[in-house]
Amino acid sequence: MSQVMWGTALRRAVSLMCGIVGGALAGLVAAEECAPSRWGADDEVGNANLITQQSVLAAASLITTGKTYSLGITIDHNTPAFGTRGLSLLVVQPGQQEGARTLTSWGTYNDDVFQGWLGIGSQLDGLGHFGDNGMYYNCNHARDFAQVSGLTKLGIEKLPPLVARGVVLDMAGHYSVPHLEGGQAFSVEDVKAVAKKQNTPIRKGDVVLFHTGWTDAKLASDPETWVSTEPGQSEEVAHYLAGLEVVAVGADTWGLDVVPSQDPEKAFVGHRIYLKEHGIYILETMNTGPLVRDGAFEFLFILGQAKVRGAVQMIINPIAIR
Repeated sequence: MSQVMWGTALRRAVSLMCGIVGGALAGLVAAEECAPSRWGADDEVGNANLITQQSVLAAASLITTGKTYSLGITIDHNTPAFGTRGLSLLVVQPGQQEGARTLTSWGTYNDDVFQGWLGIGSQLDGLGHFGDNGMYYNCNHARDFAQVSGLTKLGIEKLPPLVARGVVLDMAGHYSVPHLEGGQAFSVEDVKAVAKKQNTPIRKGDVVLFHTGWTDAKLASDPETWVSTEPGQSEEVAHYLAGLEVVAVGADTWGLDVVPSQDPEKAFVGHRIYLKEHGIYILETMNTGPLVRDGAFEFLFILGQAKVRGAVQMIINPIAIR
């Protein structure tokens, strides 16, 4: 090996070692700086701890008409989704081929086989979904709980029923447009102004939803645009709502945060703030249009997700009752 080649190889080796050492030191620093949740070092449900029998009774008192709203959208194999996510559904008649009858002498039945991602369509992001440098909610490091076969901590099955006061903030109406544009971020001042105009102050323990008009306007008519960009909250809004101690935050968009992000180095920063730093859940692709059209800005929010052990996310259909 020539001296030039030897020198190049040595420099590469040194650079690699520095990267490894630097990464290890960064991980150690992150571990040292991580502070346990206010709910205790063993907590796995975050701000869902704010839901009590008393808070549920208070939220139930919001029902005045009994009208129900489905906040989930209908999905199928054509539904656009983030990244490579998708689904397929196979309907079969087990044991009934060629006229066989295995259930009874006269009955037949259909079963369905689902193959797909649980983070598609209307979905719940659990606390094990988004972290920072391998660290997730309550100082849980990915290497300790993120197994290929399922999360051993922070799984979606740990979350109790979410029953709370719900508030939808009409951000599109605030700007006097049918829908906000992709890449358009709204501020804390915007959020405060809408809450005041609607007389729906955001309170501790609430579920807060943003109506941008994006899904109503783009999902069916322009699905490629719908999933490639979106309006959403600014980073400051995430900090603001976290400070108000809400239970969950969602929107009628596929990712809640504005895309493209305000800072290219910090994509989906709201996910980190809510999930990792505060134990606040995220609700994506919420069907908020009917609520806004009815002026139902305050309601009882109910969600009981499928309890698949170790799951990170879940396809959901929350219910709002006015």
